[in-house]
Amino acid sequence: MFERFTKDARAVVVGAVEHSERTGAETVGEEHLLLALLDREASRASFALASLGLTGERRESVERSLTEARRRGGLSRADADALSGLGIDLSEIVSRVEEAHGEGVLAPGRKTGGRRAKRRAFAEGAKGVVERSLRMAVARHDRRIGDEHFLLALTVRPGVPAEVLADHGVTYEKVMRVLYGDGGTAKAG
Repeated sequence: MFERFTKDARAVVVGAVEHSERTGAETVGEEHLLLALLDREASRASFALASLGLTGERRESVERSLTEARRRGGLSRADADALSGLGIDLSEIVSRVEEAHGEGVLAPGRKTGGRRAKRRAFAEGAKGVVERSLRMAVARHDRRIGDEHFLLALTVRPGVPAEVLADHGVTYEKVMRVLYGDGGTAKAG
């Protein structure tokens, strides 16, 4: 499928792997794809993100939000709220675990030591983003999968990246409007 990617989409995949390595994750996750998208310049996704105001300080805010979600073990605020409804204080649990075992110990996909794989595998969520990107490209009759398809896929998949993007004014409908001039009424599966 990689041959169907534009050069910008390929750069996002490579950048996601690099972000995964820098954060010490064993796998490439959805948040790494988002960080790699934020790194892009002069691409369709970077145009959409800039048009929606996601530059400079707001980009740093996205990075802080992703870091905070990693500290929570990759749980979204909705997950934390659901636990709170059951009487479970997630921030208290995170604090106690980090106090005993070190900051960031709950981060998903964290290296646990041992030999490192030659190629980093994509976590299920990141694979889902790539698959959804393909479906979105096909639904729009686009011949190739571009970084804009990754951005669109991240906005519709439930989880931390979609939550963080929405908190910063980047939703599926807004990205569709910027890229294609429509309201994005048809979401590809």
